[in-house]
Amino acid sequence: MAHLARGNLGGVLLAAFGAIAFSGKAIIVKLAYHYPVDAITLLALRMLVAFPLFLAMAAWAYRRYPPLARGDRWRIAVLGFLGYYLASFLDFAGLQHITATLERLILYLNPTLVLLLGWLLYKRRISRRQLLAMAVCYAGVVLAVGHDLEVGGSNVMVGSVLVFASALSYALYLIGSGELVQLVGAVRLTAYASSVACVLCIGQFLLTRPLADLQLAPQVYLLSLINGTVCTVLPVLAVMMAVARIGSALAAQIGMLGPVSTIVLSVLLLGEPMGPWQVAGTVLVLAGVVLVTRR
Repeated sequence: MAHLARGNLGGVLLAAFGAIAFSGKAIIVKLAYHYPVDAITLLALRMLVAFPLFLAMAAWAYRRYPPLARGDRWRIAVLGFLGYYLASFLDFAGLQHITATLERLILYLNPTLVLLLGWLLYKRRISRRQLLAMAVCYAGVVLAVGHDLEVGGSNVMVGSVLVFASALSYALYLIGSGELVQLVGAVRLTAYASSVACVLCIGQFLLTRPLADLQLAPQVYLLSLINGTVCTVLPVLAVMMAVARIGSALAAQIGMLGPVSTIVLSVLLLGEPMGPWQVAGTVLVLAGVVLVTRR
């Protein structure tokens, strides 16, 4: 019993670390934007740091699992493009215009987007409770966007649309990976898809930016090192280990710490304003997600 209790505690701590560290990515990106750097360069640096670690995961999975079918390889490549390249690029671009708090709230709409895509693509039924929950979620985002529009102007809408498109892209990844993950395994799918995204992000920089753009402040490189390890690879491993110990349902509930930690860190480290409308919007989004994901 003591062994089980320690395992559960370890799983809870791993899930909490994964949620907080992954959400901390927005804080790191906003800190990096204090220096002269753009989204393409910052994303390339993040993936350059993460690439060797994802390759190590891929090599481990390659030895552990049987070879992939050719069709599965193409599906993984598409999923890597949607879930880890396009979603990341749109997110980084959106963070140039909006607060880290608003970014996290919009991304947290992901479960509602998965529901909507399931209904549109596969005619999956949406219950009345889920419809109500989605309405609560989007009402919360409207409140938060309205607050930021008063402070940041029209650029807030541009950033919000970019981050919403990022959430939609990742929802497509989740929809597409649902069956494939059972066939190829979660570790292998994550490692391969992430490696594809790393190649795309680094290639995008090499094709669109001169190497002289890498003459950046040392702080940008330090933040990219933290982003690529603590906020990218380590959360992936932590959440996988947490799911193995405590199950996906409890790990998902602990993931609610993500938006809350982003709000706290954005106020403490970035000095972002936190008004009553943002607080109300955050509460609505979190409550809506709980209702959407509750079985």
